[in-house]
Amino acid sequence: MEKRIKAETLTKEEAKPEKPETVLKPLVPRRTIWTGSLAIGLINVPVKLYPMIYDRGVAFHLLHKTDGQPLRYERVCTKDDKIVPWVEVVKGYEVARREYIVFDKKELDAMKPESDKRIRIDKFIDYFSIDPIYFHTSYILMPDKSNDAYSLLLTALEKKGKACAGRITLRTKEYPAIVHAYKGSLVLTTLRYSYDVVDPQVFEELKQLKEPEKAELDLAVKIITDLSGEFDMAEYKDQYREKVEELIQKKLKGEQVIVEKPVKREEAKELMTALQGTLKQLEKK
Repeated sequence: MEKRIKAETLTKEEAKPEKPETVLKPLVPRRTIWTGSLAIGLINVPVKLYPMIYDRGVAFHLLHKTDGQPLRYERVCTKDDKIVPWVEVVKGYEVARREYIVFDKKELDAMKPESDKRIRIDKFIDYFSIDPIYFHTSYILMPDKSNDAYSLLLTALEKKGKACAGRITLRTKEYPAIVHAYKGSLVLTTLRYSYDVVDPQVFEELKQLKEPEKAELDLAVKIITDLSGEFDMAEYKDQYREKVEELIQKKLKGEQVIVEKPVKREEAKELMTALQGTLKQLEKK
């Protein structure tokens, strides 16, 4: 029988169903994470920001192996090895090794940018002119008692095929952002700063790449042609998550679990051999 452990104390909010969902239900965000307005010149459109992106992978809890109880993290001072309460915690910026400049909350709040409560729009751009490498996180924008203005902006963006470019502050960080039409709604996508993205050309190995042999290139192009198709996101599933959920069901039923090592695939050592072998596999399909 599979060993199962219950924590000693469990609040109503902490209680969760033992049986995991095998079929993922559509997500419906319940709480706003930001409220403010979308500002274009003298125009202000009150909006609410809802999360749009979730990581629905497997979530594990760290437990004490001897008694099965959940672990918690403490703020321990590295000097006196004592636990520090939140009221004594401040933020510091390291200027030299183990040397910090200390800030209090009022100082940091005073430096928050103007976009703290506004999505300040600077210009209108073509959505596809942005390199996707800069996309960070997307959020759903909802009208906040501003249905008419919201609908007007959404319809105008759809008609012109444009997106708004500006900035927003979430928590304590200001992000470049775009507001664009998506499935009958306005979506805000935060962007990474250009200096936060590594240019691949900093690697000398890439600058020294040689032109491939014609025969190899022809085979590679043939493989790409044969495997070309339309992209459908629904075709991709989290296989690790599905296998873990299957394992959870077996453990709940008390079934014996036999761990099997994954079979290691043999890889062709020669590039030409690998290309030819891949083409043969495609021909059999």
